[in-house]
Amino acid sequence: MPTSTPSAHLLQLLPEAVVQTDALWEITYLNPAWHTLTGHPVEAALGRSLLEFVHPDDTGTLRSGMPVFRLRFADAGYRWMRLQLHPETDAAGRVLSRQGVLIEITEVTEQVLVEVRQRFLRLLETIDGVVWEAEIGVGNTFLSPQVERLFGYTVEEWRSDPGFWRAHVHPDDLAEALVIDDAAYNATHSHAYEMSYRLIAKSGKVVWVRDLCRAVVEPGRPNRMIGLMIDVTRQKNTELELLRSDTRYALATRGSNDGIWDWDLRTDALHVSGRFQEIVGLGGIDHVHDGGWDFLQQLIDPDDRERVQAAFRRHLSGGSANFSVDFRASHGSGRLVWVNWRGVARFEDGVAVRMAGSLSDLAERGSSYDALTDLPGRPLFHDRLAHAIALHRNEAEKDDATPAPGRSTMFAVLLLDLNRFKAVNDTLGHHAGDQLLQQVARRLESCVRSGDLVARMSGDEFNVLLESIGPAEAAERARQIAVALEQPYVIEAHTVAGGASIGLVCSGSGLATVDDYLRAADAAMYRAKSQASGVCVFALAEGETP
Repeated sequence: MPTSTPSAHLLQLLPEAVVQTDALWEITYLNPAWHTLTGHPVEAALGRSLLEFVHPDDTGTLRSGMPVFRLRFADAGYRWMRLQLHPETDAAGRVLSRQGVLIEITEVTEQVLVEVRQRFLRLLETIDGVVWEAEIGVGNTFLSPQVERLFGYTVEEWRSDPGFWRAHVHPDDLAEALVIDDAAYNATHSHAYEMSYRLIAKSGKVVWVRDLCRAVVEPGRPNRMIGLMIDVTRQKNTELELLRSDTRYALATRGSNDGIWDWDLRTDALHVSGRFQEIVGLGGIDHVHDGGWDFLQQLIDPDDRERVQAAFRRHLSGGSANFSVDFRASHGSGRLVWVNWRGVARFEDGVAVRMAGSLSDLAERGSSYDALTDLPGRPLFHDRLAHAIALHRNEAEKDDATPAPGRSTMFAVLLLDLNRFKAVNDTLGHHAGDQLLQQVARRLESCVRSGDLVARMSGDEFNVLLESIGPAEAAERARQIAVALEQPYVIEAHTVAGGASIGLVCSGSGLATVDDYLRAADAAMYRAKSQASGVCVFALAEGETP
């Protein structure tokens, strides 16, 4: 949009230099007084940016609306000028052009200087920090009055001693601060810099300061610095506490050897630690996964996905304060590894927006995993059984009645004790006994479904957790296991007769805790030793068998 130009006839007669620019500081008009004042030809200046003629340190001042700055004259020197630009705007208030009269500051009246100084001081009062200027050997040539409120010292106290600042920087920060300060005093060009340090206030309180500074280098005079000191004690203390918390958390996670994950449910971005990737054999792959659930589903063995999703959904619906679930994960090497996935969600207005937690390799948890048989141990079995009991109880509470057979929350617990195991150890040695336990473990795994859990409890005792199964099907599965374990075992050059006594307890037995189920299965197992089938089902009425 074209801008208006003042009357050329009138402006030609004015002794003052008239300047007009567009909204982007391009010079669109100059009267002849411009050449008389600055020595620059009018024709050479038109079409150029006014900022090209302004001292580099003052361009920001001019752009922000301050009228006093240094202008480069034709002799390459700079002189202080005053240019109060008045904007011309369109109907929408957008600036079209700026016009003003350029006056060398040595020719302005004392009243103008007073006005500029008063405006500067009013501006300083709005800044929540100490504005300062300093020269080497002189100390502070300017110091704003906020120094009294922030640090307790009067302006006079501070400015009377050239070494005041250095004497009050915290001793632990002084050496580093002096290196930066001395470099600014000896700089060969103007530059901005920043430093943080502690300052001892008059009360003795330690104040964290962020100092935003600029070294000003001008020919013919010592370097000077200008800056703004801001009290950042509160922010710094928060940062330090976060750092201490992060350090403690990092040490704790390294000590536990767990993998860490953080999931933004709004964007579905899942961040995982290097240890997480290592546990599932995905080292070297990006630690940020845009499709969080898609990534996790690829890790979870298909036979465990429904159970894992159930625990996840129950937590998000408010059914549990946090979640913890064991499952088999697909390792990058192609094998399956047992892991524990646990965490907690953060809610906003009842909606889960973020989750975080850890991933543990159960094979590295000592007693949680049996190195001899490569089966989960007692702790893992307890966790899975507790999870099954909770699911069953929740379902029963919803229906206000015992769930009917065939419901997905029905389960059964088997406790197996090997027959003649002591005889194998005594006659063939413990090495043969270990091989027998390994073969039993493989047979048990072949007899159950992929979603069931086989665990070695201790010695020659094994537990099996059958999920989503009714009493009749569980009893039939127990008989099949008994038959499979009766088949002879070949151990080196020997054929060994085996077998097991199996106690069975189902979720409809009215029991409440993990210990209740294990005690009931143990009692049924001892009764099974006198049964021809080797299997006994626990019932509240004594003597009841399948």
